Amino acid sequence: MRGKGEDTVAWRYFHRDVVPFAAMFAVECSTVGSNTLYKAATLRGLNFYVFIFYSYAASTLVLLPLSLIFGRSKNLPSAKSPIFFKMFLLGLFGCMAQMVGFKGVEQSSPTLSSAMSNLTPAFTFTLAVIFRMEQVVLRSSATQAKIIGGVLSISGALVVVLYKGPKVLSAASSPASSLHQQLTSSESSWIVGGLLLASQFFFVSVWYIVQTLVMEVYPEEITVVFFYNLFATLVSAPICLLAERNLTSWVIKPDITLAAIIYSGVFASLFSVLTHTWGLHLKGPVYVSLFRPLSIAIAVAMGAIFLSDALHLGSVIGSVILCFGFYTVMWGKTREDSTKTVADSENCSPLLLRHIVEDECLSLR
Repeated sequence: MRGKGEDTVAWRYFHRDVVPFAAMFAVECSTVGSNTLYKAATLRGLNFYVFIFYSYAASTLVLLPLSLIFGRSKNLPSAKSPIFFKMFLLGLFGCMAQMVGFKGVEQSSPTLSSAMSNLTPAFTFTLAVIFRMEQVVLRSSATQAKIIGGVLSISGALVVVLYKGPKVLSAASSPASSLHQQLTSSESSWIVGGLLLASQFFFVSVWYIVQTLVMEVYPEEITVVFFYNLFATLVSAPICLLAERNLTSWVIKPDITLAAIIYSGVFASLFSVLTHTWGLHLKGPVYVSLFRPLSIAIAVAMGAIFLSDALHLGSVIGSVILCFGFYTVMWGKTREDSTKTVADSENCSPLLLRHIVEDECLSLR
């Protein structure tokens, strides 16, 4: 018979490792789905600026009652509080990431977006070192692995962007796919799209860092995400309204364009951000960023099914290099965490990822 202690350990493992893994995988699926729907909707005439504003507005409206019902356990910070300013930064960086990201998808493809997302661990690790959220010990094999993984990730991204190469997988042609190929056949558009996507994932990494800092002081996921979407809506409103002054473009038809906006507002801007916020609080920024490579296979499958995307040799080679970089960083992170756990068993001292240390200290007591 299983003892009470064994059940407690099993539940802690399930809550701390299995649930976050499943949640991060679901987020990657929803993100790729949002990119694929957006790409299909743009082929039907959906305006870029209309999409951005409506997506943020939809998620804000959905979160408003939820934040009032479930977000009352702590008092709201003052308008002059540093936390409130950091929430505004979340909205600013998140809005910038969305804008350059969807513009990059418009210029290239969801598959390229998923490949470029592997830059996130390298960017996040670099920023975490700058903000002293990660320790750098050059003699440590864990640090060496994370540095090598970051270099490999950037190298793979350069290959994906600068070398398109011949097609290695072609899908059945359709009127939509013909239009899609006309829009993305230009090498210059492909490079511009890749650079925009690289910028997106840099902003995403900055967002992870700021969000982690916010959650350390104000661990209210729903309230924080509500203010993130509210500020992103306020930031995007003047930009989008000035950039698109044709009022007819703001009339949404009940077709795939409406589906893309609702899906993006509920899953990309709501479910994904809530899950990432919870994951950042539980596991830290580097762990959350490590799930980006899973989106490549999902994007290839969705792109072939819904957009008749072709897979190019440059994307394959670059994605392989990116994945090597990703798993090198992941190995280094895992080794570092295991080292910290051993050190914590000898002396429960505060380390970088306090939530992991606290769990281990409690189990030892």
